[in-house]
Amino acid sequence: MTELRVRVLGIDPGSARTGYGILDVVGTRLIYVASGVIRTSDGEFAFRLCEIFREMQSIVAEYQPQEIAIERVFVNRNADSALKLGQARGAAICGAAAAAVSFFEYAPREIKVAVVGSGSAEKVQVQLMMRNILKLQQPVAADAADALAAAVCHALRGRVRKLVGLAR
Repeated sequence: MTELRVRVLGIDPGSARTGYGILDVVGTRLIYVASGVIRTSDGEFAFRLCEIFREMQSIVAEYQPQEIAIERVFVNRNADSALKLGQARGAAICGAAAAAVSFFEYAPREIKVAVVGSGSAEKVQVQLMMRNILKLQQPVAADAADALAAAVCHALRGRVRKLVGLAR
């Protein structure tokens, strides 16, 4: 009997760096597939958004995720930064939307609690936990680790567990 596999794409949006992480959920296992960071040029903001959009389209076409988990925008003290982050998030969503799969949003605190156990965990703690949970030999860039953490958070939720036949 073949175990069901659900491929999850995690996205950590940012206007300069957008992290992505892909993993397969097979039974109780989380299997690392790929991760990386979309680094945009220093040009006009509109062109940077287009870069995020196009790169995300390529990632979705190559890896064909079945579900997408994205970090929800948090409102910072700087409204301009929050707006730019929201626009970068929108570009990533639009680029990934061609997959015609379900999107799931998670607050940064919720993701950190799921993978580290503390909602105020530092980036380096998330990086270490992703290496441990996914049994990675090499270090993972901070933005890629955050994206993988979003995917892991989603994989631990009931919906994915039901899809792979673990929850009843």
